[in-house]
This record gives sequence, C-alpha cells and structure tokens, in this order.
Amino acid sequence: MELIIYLLIGAIAGFTAGLFGVGGGLIIVPILYIVFTQLHYDPSVIMHMALGTSLATIIVTSFSSVSAHHKKGAVLWSVFRHLAPGLILGSFLGAGIADLLPSQGLQLIIGFFALWVAYRMFKGAKAQVDTSKQLPSTAKQMLAGSGIGIASAIFGIGGGSLTVPYLNRHGVVMQKAVATSAACGLPIAVAGALGFMWFGAKAQVDVPNTIGYIHVYAFLGISLMSFVTAKLGAKVAHQLSPAMLKRCFAGLLTTVGLYFIYQGFSKLF
Repeated sequence: MELIIYLLIGAIAGFTAGLFGVGGGLIIVPILYIVFTQLHYDPSVIMHMALGTSLATIIVTSFSSVSAHHKKGAVLWSVFRHLAPGLILGSFLGAGIADLLPSQGLQLIIGFFALWVAYRMFKGAKAQVDTSKQLPSTAKQMLAGSGIGIASAIFGIGGGSLTVPYLNRHGVVMQKAVATSAACGLPIAVAGALGFMWFGAKAQVDVPNTIGYIHVYAFLGISLMSFVTAKLGAKVAHQLSPAMLKRCFAGLLTTVGLYFIYQGFSKLF
C-alpha cells in the first residue's frame, strides 16, 4: 500500500514537472511531508527525509531531461564544467546545514522560497536577456555554483529556479540557460542526496526502509512514475497557454509556501 502511494506521488510530480517545465522538487517535498506525517514518522526528521528523498529522485529524472537537451545541442558544457565543482561542494554542504536546522526552520525557509518562485512566475519575471553581457571568471562561476548548490540542497530542488536566472543575468539566452540548468541539476542531486545519506546515517534515523534521510521505497516509486509521466505532462503543456500555465503553477506554489509557513509558525508559537 505504501509503495502505491509513492507511485501516485511520482505520477503527480512527473506530470507537473513536464506540464510546467520545472523540476518536481517543490511538488515532491510538500507531498512527502504530508505522507510521512500521516505515517507517524518522527516529526523531527520528516522535513529532512522529504528533502533528501526529493533530491535522490531528481538524479533519475535529470538524466532524461539532460539527454533531450543535449540532442538539441543546447547545453553549454563549458559553463557546466565551471559551475559543477561549486555545485557539488555546495550541495553536500547544504545537506549538512539542513541537518543542523530544526524541522520548523526548514518549513519556514522552504515556504518563503516557494512564495518567491511563485512571485517570479506570476509576474513572468523573464526580462529580455542582454546577450552582450559575459559570464564572469571561472572562479566566480565556481563560487556562484557553491551558493546555488547550498540553497538547492536546503530546498530539495535541482536548482533550476536559481541557475536559470543566474545564467540569464550574464547573457545566456533562455533555451540554453534552461538546458544548462538541467545538466547542473545532476551534480546537485547526486551530491545533495549523498549528503543527506551521510548526515542522516550519523543522526541514526529510526524510520523503516531508509538510508540516512532517504526513504528507499519513496525514492523508487517516485523515480519510476515521474520518469514516465513527465513526457505526458510535456505533451499536455503544448496544448495550453504558456501564460496560463505559469499563473496556475504560481498559484500552486503560493499554496505550498503558505502551507509551510503556517506549519512552521504554528510549531514556534
């Protein structure tokens, strides 16, 4: 029965990711939080498990995405190589920071982040890219990668919400920014998931079917179904208005953000 629940979550997350053109992390994390709560897992580790498991599933789904973008020649592999070391280091470090934060603290951080992403999407904050701008030095790109990696691990996402704006700001056109961001999601997910496994093992999480902060059944069920349904979501997306899709997703993220903020503050007071 539990595995069926995770297969359903994967179906929803994959379809949503394909439909809205974003990674499923901000969908997977709140659903897993609710499911883990209903299963009466230790409240102090539920958010950490939702984040770690979300990152682990992104490892699988990112392969499909990167392959599709690479075939179109849209991935800037030179930029990827500059960002990757920072992304790997930052993601592992981000998992360690998340391990130190209490559950309600993580809820508040993710809640406000979801509202920020929703605001950007609703406003369609995609100003015309100034292609005359150049990417900064390799050292600065590595430093930026570290920041993106830390934040992505704490939010349980593949980093697209952060990498795309960064690349846009430095003159990379949207198509190549999205493709390169998809490639960057893989080192973020791998290093972040390993970090959550490592720090979770040290914390000795007393929840069945887990490796550190990663729930094995949830990882398998979500990865399997999201890989399949993402393509279906992408097909449906082509039949709908992009502006309407953005507004719908912004509304969904606003709901997620307000839910986590409410949960976080209700436990503080």
